[in-house]
Amino acid sequence: MFMGKTAEILKIGVPIMLGQACVVILAFADNIMIGWYGVNDLAASSFVNGIINLFIFTELGFANGMTPLIGSQFGLRDTAAIGRTLKNSVLTNGIIAVAGLAVMGIIYAFLDRFGQEPELLPLIRPYYIVVAVSTLFAMGFNTLKQFTDGICRPMVAMSLLLGGNILNIIGNWVLIYGKAGFPELGLLGAGISTLVSRIVIFIIFFIYILKAPGLHEYALAFRKAAFSRRGARQIFDMGYPLALQTGMETSTFTISAVMVGWIGATALAAHQVTLTISQICFLMMMGLASSVSILVSNAYGRGDIKGVRQYASRGYFLILGSSVLFCTLIFLMRDSIIGMFTDSPEVKSIVLSLLFVLFSYQFGDGLQLCFCNALRGIQDVKPIMLMAFISYYIIAIPAAYLLGFKAGLGTTGIWTGFPIGLTIAGIFYFIRFRKKIRRYPL
Repeated sequence: MFMGKTAEILKIGVPIMLGQACVVILAFADNIMIGWYGVNDLAASSFVNGIINLFIFTELGFANGMTPLIGSQFGLRDTAAIGRTLKNSVLTNGIIAVAGLAVMGIIYAFLDRFGQEPELLPLIRPYYIVVAVSTLFAMGFNTLKQFTDGICRPMVAMSLLLGGNILNIIGNWVLIYGKAGFPELGLLGAGISTLVSRIVIFIIFFIYILKAPGLHEYALAFRKAAFSRRGARQIFDMGYPLALQTGMETSTFTISAVMVGWIGATALAAHQVTLTISQICFLMMMGLASSVSILVSNAYGRGDIKGVRQYASRGYFLILGSSVLFCTLIFLMRDSIIGMFTDSPEVKSIVLSLLFVLFSYQFGDGLQLCFCNALRGIQDVKPIMLMAFISYYIIAIPAAYLLGFKAGLGTTGIWTGFPIGLTIAGIFYFIRFRKKIRRYPL
């Protein structure tokens, strides 16, 4: 039984992890190419991506609300319900994406008020606009991804992400450095490449869902389904707590980037490098955590509470084990990995000190990822909001500020707020999951 549940998690989780690996590879490629173009470009990229990622991950959190619904419907083999959920999700998530873009437009008017170094603003402004527009297509892709993941077909999104990565990396090389007859655009070129690749993979994904023979029954159900306020409300009720939880977690990193920017461009560049490296662990763990959510929702839809418990517990051990493996590999290859991003001795020194903080928060990050997704799978999402607010806004962010500036620890102090907040959030989610599951008989 242990191996059976573990194998199921890996069967779904590994393709999702590989898809996340594509995201990691792209982040690495972006930051390596930008970092070698210039330290100021890398610092500007760090600031902009800190803000944009807040919206992307918040919107992804909202889109994640459809996964437990589709997972439960898939467990019951209710194709018509899946079609209705997909149609309502496409429309609802589209509205959220447009609203997010409008808020990003308002923030654009105040970019000079964030305390960043003045010489970075000419790099920040055009890059911000292009990447902000690309979030519309990232949200569209993530919405479709939740559908294919929910029906246990994670290979689809993984393949598209791989293709999109190749396109984006080629675009970076051409547009950042001015190759193949194109102008040398630097950081702006990286933004344009991101925009184009996101548009292309979204269009291909949407056409695939409508035309693929293996998805014919779902495409037919999608076409026949009518938009309903009740269905949209159900998606909204599931999505907004997850959006707020994800937004609060991501904003902790965004606010930290702003605070690191007060120290200087070199510290901000080091922050971006370390954050990119940290995505190896986070996105790999997120892939396994997503499989936990899908399988828990399938079991929950069938009324298999024993299965719900087993998927959650097996999932955590797999997440923790993968985290230890990746941290070990990063530590052993630390000099080579950091050297790919920059040749600045100052940046390298700061990154080395931050890596040990990064390793320290993997236990808490794995705990919060696993049990947040387990709660998502059993559709118990509203309590997550308060838990995230306490963990990140009441504890983590003030701790980062106090340790970074009042205690004089600088960038390392700011980063120390992460393990504190993530671990507390993980404990909260774990306790809530145990309490909720105890109510159900085996």
